[in-house]
Amino acid sequence: MENIKKINKNSRIAVLCGGLSNEREVSLRSGKNVFKALIELGYKDVTLIDVDRNIASILKEAKIEYVINVLHGRYGEDGCIQGVLEFLNIPYSGCKVKASSICMDKIMTKKVLSTAGIPLINSVNVTSKNYKEEVKKLNYPIIIKPANEGSSIGMTKVNSESELDKAMEEALKCDSEILIEEYLVGESATVGVLEREIEGKIETFATPILGFKTKTEWYDYEAKYTKGLTEFILPANFDENLTKKIQDLAILAHKSCSCRGVSRVDFLVHNNIPYILEINTNPGMTDTSDLPAQALEMGINYNELVEIILKTAEIK
Repeated sequence: MENIKKINKNSRIAVLCGGLSNEREVSLRSGKNVFKALIELGYKDVTLIDVDRNIASILKEAKIEYVINVLHGRYGEDGCIQGVLEFLNIPYSGCKVKASSICMDKIMTKKVLSTAGIPLINSVNVTSKNYKEEVKKLNYPIIIKPANEGSSIGMTKVNSESELDKAMEEALKCDSEILIEEYLVGESATVGVLEREIEGKIETFATPILGFKTKTEWYDYEAKYTKGLTEFILPANFDENLTKKIQDLAILAHKSCSCRGVSRVDFLVHNNIPYILEINTNPGMTDTSDLPAQALEMGINYNELVEIILKTAEIK
């Protein structure tokens, strides 16, 4: 991408949201919030775009100069829209093509993170043909996850072999590749990682750790997006040493997967070991989302967070 000029209040900015994935509704909610924040921040030429397959033509016709990407899931978080924007030479927020494609694929993410010595839960990668043999390598209960899906869509906890086929059938509706992990009882936590340019240097920093307890058995789609079903613990109840270890691991994971600008790293802490579950390269920005709450805990309000994310479009 050619040299990127600085964003100013008159820059022509598009907020991309909605899209074609199973996370469309969440993305629309994120997009509306981000659009509102940019207007309140004084940006004068902002367009909210519900993305469809004509997005390249729409961006060209509107002469968009910068994009803040609030798409979640397939096509928006997996490197596809990033590739389109690279082709159109439009600077955009967040992770680039490589990091987006790696982190959208839970299997590939674990392969990359394993080379960095990061703690990972025992797992197997399966397809519709080999899962009955591969799953024998694990101990029940297990969690079945589509490799390229977000917001816990298609995920099922399986307590015994008798529940396996039905759970696999559900996961295979979302993806042909499936990750199966052992289910560990522990404390769920997530850490935001942000970047900003200060005096020509990129500063990478972690947010406070957000812990959570759910009224559902585990942190599923319903718990993530229904008010009242999840209790946020912010900052999480970890001692100083464990807190620093988790934050350092989040930054290490962010950098190991070539992330840029913003990510959110999810953990399960079991027997005082912080296992990384996945990396989200386009964290939710809804009223109940994790990243805005984490940022606020460190004194960054929602509008300021949006501006930090927007300005990541200037980072090469």
